[in-house]
Amino acid sequence: MPSTAVRKDSEMKPKFSEFKDTLWYATAPEGPDTQTLKGEVTADVCVVGAGYSGLTTALELARKGVSVVVLEREEIGFGGSGRNAGHCTPTFTHYSLPELREVMGAPYAERLIHRQTRANDVVGQMIAQYDIDCEWEQNGYVQGALFPSHLKKLQANMENYNAAGARTRMLDRDEVQAVTGSSRFYGGWLHEEAGGLNALAYARGLGRAVLSEGGQIFTGAGVTGCDRVNNAWQVRTAQGSVRAEKVIYTTGAYTVAGWPKLDQTFRIMRVFVAATQPLSAAAQAVVLPQRTTIQDGRGDIYVYKYNSQNRIVASMFPMGQRGRDPAYTRQVLSDRLKWLHPDLREDLRWEFFWYGELDMQRKTIPRLYALAPGVVAMTGLSGRGVPTGSMIGGILSDWAMGVAEADLDLPVEPLQSQPLYMSVAPQAALRGYRLRDNLRARLQGAPLPPHA
Repeated sequence: MPSTAVRKDSEMKPKFSEFKDTLWYATAPEGPDTQTLKGEVTADVCVVGAGYSGLTTALELARKGVSVVVLEREEIGFGGSGRNAGHCTPTFTHYSLPELREVMGAPYAERLIHRQTRANDVVGQMIAQYDIDCEWEQNGYVQGALFPSHLKKLQANMENYNAAGARTRMLDRDEVQAVTGSSRFYGGWLHEEAGGLNALAYARGLGRAVLSEGGQIFTGAGVTGCDRVNNAWQVRTAQGSVRAEKVIYTTGAYTVAGWPKLDQTFRIMRVFVAATQPLSAAAQAVVLPQRTTIQDGRGDIYVYKYNSQNRIVASMFPMGQRGRDPAYTRQVLSDRLKWLHPDLREDLRWEFFWYGELDMQRKTIPRLYALAPGVVAMTGLSGRGVPTGSMIGGILSDWAMGVAEADLDLPVEPLQSQPLYMSVAPQAALRGYRLRDNLRARLQGAPLPPHA
């Protein structure tokens, strides 16, 4: 077995966005005490990465009596799990359910659809069972229709997701205004099971749950390599190593080292998130009066919700000046929100502004890669982190427990690098969606939002 030694961290480590800029870092309860790895530790399973995917995998294994160690280069929730916008909507990012069935085929599509559509049950159960203080609110998610023809697509979504067991329904023009406070929509699609939370608080709570079930978490333990030694895997860090029968990589977009070419299975795409000052009661009465999460229905997505302090937390993808120029970006965020809610009279101050990184793939579904006998990696959450990262632990723990690959809810594939065009394809797609939506709105006599 060839060594998986890699270049020094200093030569490999990409420059990620600042973690401590997030609203969640400022407001989340303190994380649990973790350990510093020294010498060699032995476990049945070693999980690399202390985000939602790694922690839920470790939690599932620990409560089944499996000895499990989690290695984290930075701290719990450092990656996308601590930087995302806190939405928890159990749908798929890009594919409709019929498209997903075509892409994945049977039986994997139906298994994954079941896992994903029931992911919020998993989230809610873990929050309740382990008393995780993370601002969990399950008030639903609305995707609005800013031009009439979009209603047909939303109707199809409703039918397909309801057939899969989800609780969703269409809203007419009056209903969508009552739920969202916006008069701009021709109607909308309400997913009643969706929710939102403090992203980092949830990750830290999962870490505490892992420890309570007997798992071990070592932070400041960046993996530098993994080798087969004496019939077991030795996962190496600068401080020590873990000897384990099985190894699971769950580092996603924040993959730095640890296994050759694992960081080539995706392309990084950035997203920005911002949070306002706490809004007044008058503002709350006209902006999301039922505290739903809302996506405005355009392809270059604008999504927002409240946190527990009544701040609006909104996210968009960078595009041109948007995302690069801080003042302009804040203006875009304010103008879009006030356009969607014309009765909002309060001046908006975006007091928090941060970025996160997504592990984008050509197929926007999680991918399970066989790296070697007894070693797998999962990447490709592609921006659907909270529900998908929470349910994926069940699949990865099944693999670790010896469930036959044919019976897993994701296919196990050979490691595949993403094509070079994926470095630009997601941004190009967003620009295409923007142009498409602008054309449809004009043809249908619908107004365009500012900066469209």
